[in-house]
Amino acid sequence: MSRERIIAHVRGFDGSHVVLPEAGGGFPELVWGDAFFSYSPDGPPPPTLQPYGTIVTKDYPGDAASALGPGRWRVNVHVERAVFRELTGEEPRDLRLPRDPAAADTLVPHPVYGQLGWVCVVNPGARTAGTVLRLLRGAHEAARARASRRRAGGAP
Repeated sequence: MSRERIIAHVRGFDGSHVVLPEAGGGFPELVWGDAFFSYSPDGPPPPTLQPYGTIVTKDYPGDAASALGPGRWRVNVHVERAVFRELTGEEPRDLRLPRDPAAADTLVPHPVYGQLGWVCVVNPGARTAGTVLRLLRGAHEAARARASRRRAGGAP
């Protein structure tokens, strides 16, 4: 599955906002070429809004376990706790099973943010492509529900 296909899929969600930082766009060079997915139906999200999904194309400081770079990229998705348990067999805050965050086409807890409910896949392929798209849809719907509660004056 290509990054472009994932981005097009997310753009099809009602109220989705996709940010694709590039040179000259006011973003730090570190994020150029990456993608950030948010629910923000009224335009660009506020800077404090955490995206529900990302695509990263290179290692970041403190996040090099996936060995990203030319030809290797990673989709990251925030999932609800029950979904995390279903996918990994563990609670996000109690990760103990050994996993290889550099394995391609394999869904694993995010090497840095797994304890916060993030999962990831390096170079999604035949085994994980459908799951990645389903997880991004679920993360989008969860972000939409949080936004609706905020607008109604409820809890985040």
